[in-house]
Amino acid sequence: MADTHSSPRSVFSPVLIESREHPLRRWLEHFERRDFDDLSLNLTSARSANKRRWKARRIEVNQFRVPIAGLGRELDGLRIVHLTDIHHGLYFSAEALLAAVELANSLEPDVVALTGDFVSYSRNFANSAGELLSGLRARRGVYAVLGNHDFRVGADLVTRALRRHGIEVLRNRHTVIRSGAAQLHIAGVDDLWYNPNLPRALQRIPRGRPVVLLSHNPRIVAAAAHFSVDLVLSGHTHGGQVRLPFLERMRDGNHSPRRFHVGWDSWGRTRIYISRGIGTIVVPVRWACPPEIPVFTLDSRPTPR
Repeated sequence: MADTHSSPRSVFSPVLIESREHPLRRWLEHFERRDFDDLSLNLTSARSANKRRWKARRIEVNQFRVPIAGLGRELDGLRIVHLTDIHHGLYFSAEALLAAVELANSLEPDVVALTGDFVSYSRNFANSAGELLSGLRARRGVYAVLGNHDFRVGADLVTRALRRHGIEVLRNRHTVIRSGAAQLHIAGVDDLWYNPNLPRALQRIPRGRPVVLLSHNPRIVAAAAHFSVDLVLSGHTHGGQVRLPFLERMRDGNHSPRRFHVGWDSWGRTRIYISRGIGTIVVPVRWACPPEIPVFTLDSRPTPR
């Protein structure tokens, strides 16, 4: 795996698509077919660099140090950069995704964790999402699970697109990161609505070994706690995406559940972080809920430094 100190590379050069049609008419025709792939690449290289810098500045980077029992000193300080809910498509362009990739690389990850919803409605975006994400650089690998939107457009299609570009997709299975005597198991499950199999994902992991679980939907946390998973990384909720004061008051008044919605929570000894993600769904708007890329530095000692 390439070292993250090397500069991020542009994974492909977007081209301007010429058309005699009126842009609005062409957009409407694509919208009716849910076939937006050409439009997402309707860019020029000259514009792209400036727009990427602007888009990267809008992403909030949140860094945490997380104690992991039994981690082993050789893996102390391992950095996991977490991207989720990309929703690459009409409202999250190639520029936006490439900006996120470049920002993630600048954080010098040992591991990149991708927790699903790579696309939204059109299967035509799957390959370009994989191609753009192939620019991620992590010393110990890039690992992914699928979200509910990925299943809706075709789980096998999205899986192939990611694997074709060097991303390891953990569909109800796990992998192991080793350094000397230290081991960290990274497990992944399919989306909660599409037959996740946590026992299968965790099988043959020796009891007491540290486990980080990738799951698009945070509602897996109770099951993860039953199996003594140390840390769960999730997305799915977008943190609310649009957090208007009157909507927040309405939700409070209806006593809607607030747990496992955004940020840190826990179930027993299992800790979970629910990221706001970087994309949007339904409407291309965020309000009082900026996109984020969390970074987790694992600590082998029992308490944070």
